[in-house]
Amino acid sequence: MQTTPTPVHRRVEPLPWRIRPRVLTQRREWALAGVLLLLLAAALLGPSVAQPGHYHDFADQRAWGALPHAMDVISNLPFALWGMVGVWALLRAVRVRAVSSAAAAMAALFFGGLWVTAAVSAAYHLQPDDVGLVWDRTGMVLAFAGLLGLAVMQAVSTRAGLVLAVTVLVLGPLSVHEWSVTGNVLPWAVLQFGGMALILGRAFMRPAQAQGLPVRWGLLIAIYALAKLLELGDHAVYEWTGQLVSGHSLKHVVASFAAWPVVSALLATRKIKAESTAPSTREQAGRLAKARRTTTEMRGQA
Repeated sequence: MQTTPTPVHRRVEPLPWRIRPRVLTQRREWALAGVLLLLLAAALLGPSVAQPGHYHDFADQRAWGALPHAMDVISNLPFALWGMVGVWALLRAVRVRAVSSAAAAMAALFFGGLWVTAAVSAAYHLQPDDVGLVWDRTGMVLAFAGLLGLAVMQAVSTRAGLVLAVTVLVLGPLSVHEWSVTGNVLPWAVLQFGGMALILGRAFMRPAQAQGLPVRWGLLIAIYALAKLLELGDHAVYEWTGQLVSGHSLKHVVASFAAWPVVSALLATRKIKAESTAPSTREQAGRLAKARRTTTEMRGQA
């Protein structure tokens, strides 16, 4: 009499790709912490760097009636306009639950920062001086924190993105205060260029998770680089254009377009979510036919 062999139960090993996301997240969180410590050390231990004495000497000094430095003031309007467009796109995405609450918070911080930047930068350019520049740079911190939070949220983790945003919100104003008291602009420069370096690195990294927004970070860096070149070439651009517009005024307009990749990501995410949750044409036709049959049967019974 043949006996049925007893089945051998083998231990199933976890698949590598099931543990890889968690390991990748942990490694990137530690790497991010290391980079932030290096940046902090550079800001605290680096040599004192003075701001150029001619920093407030912008090329376009023309006034329009009672409005001094008119072009440098008015050119801040696109920041406010992009902030409004961004909030509109964010609300549309939130309405269909296309973005996580954390990503929505970072986007709201970024777009709100654009509004604040428009106001404080315009006020600064009415009478450029160190006092106004303190508020100008502090306003920029808000948008910067939201942008860095979005970048790190998808590249590393939601937790890392939120922690980095809070860190920037704390250290940003402190770096501005350090400059206003001691004249050392190095901490502010490290915050600004170090943050852009993080975003540049993000442009070459694969997302570690599905959270966050699919922002085209390479495009955003290109916009920032162009804005910086225009800022550095303020007087040269003013002469090249026959004193029509200065590099600093164009810098405001170009820098405001940093919101474009974020707005595009929100609209694209919202569209994908809406299409995935909407019933297909065949399903809609089936539901309509069923409703008609039910109505016909009820009428027949009556």
